[in-house]
Amino acid sequence: MTKTLYLVRHAKASESVSPDLVRPLTSSGMIDIARMGRHLATKIHDVQLIISSHAERTQMTAQVLSEQLHISDELIRIDNSLYESSPKHYLDAINSLPETVNTVMLVGHNPSISYLAEYLTHEDIGSMPTSGVIGMTFGALSWAEVSKRTASMTFYDSPDSILGVKLD
Repeated sequence: MTKTLYLVRHAKASESVSPDLVRPLTSSGMIDIARMGRHLATKIHDVQLIISSHAERTQMTAQVLSEQLHISDELIRIDNSLYESSPKHYLDAINSLPETVNTVMLVGHNPSISYLAEYLTHEDIGSMPTSGVIGMTFGALSWAEVSKRTASMTFYDSPDSILGVKLD
C-alpha cells in the first residue's frame, strides 16, 4: 500500500520567551497554521497519526492542525528525539512507524525538516517557511524502507502560496 507523509514546519513562534523549548506560537503563527489547516482539509482526509517534537511551538502547531483536519487529539504522538536533532532522527521516527498506518503528518523544526524533505524527494526545497507543508508519497515501500530519494513530492504549500503569493 502507498505510504503518504506530510512534513510540516511549525508555525511562527515567539522570540522573546526563554528557554527555547517553551516558546509558544505568535498570534500571526496561530492564524497562519489555522489557515493552512483549513486549506489542507480541502485536499487531505486520511491522516492516521501526527508526530510532533515536544517543543511547545510544534505541539501547538500539531494541535491546531488536528482541529482543522478534524483529527482526534489521541492521534498526536510526541517524540522527544525530534527537538534539536538531525534529519537522521526524523528518518528514524519514520522508519519505525507501524505498517498499519499509511498516512502520517510529522511536525518539526528547521533546518532538519527541510533537509529531510530534500533528502527524501531529491527536490530543491530550500528553507521551508514557518507553517510550510510538503506532501509526499512512497510507492510500494514499507516505512522501514523509506530512505534517500524514495519519495515523490505531491505538493509544497506555504502560507503565502495558499494566498496566491509565489514562492521564491
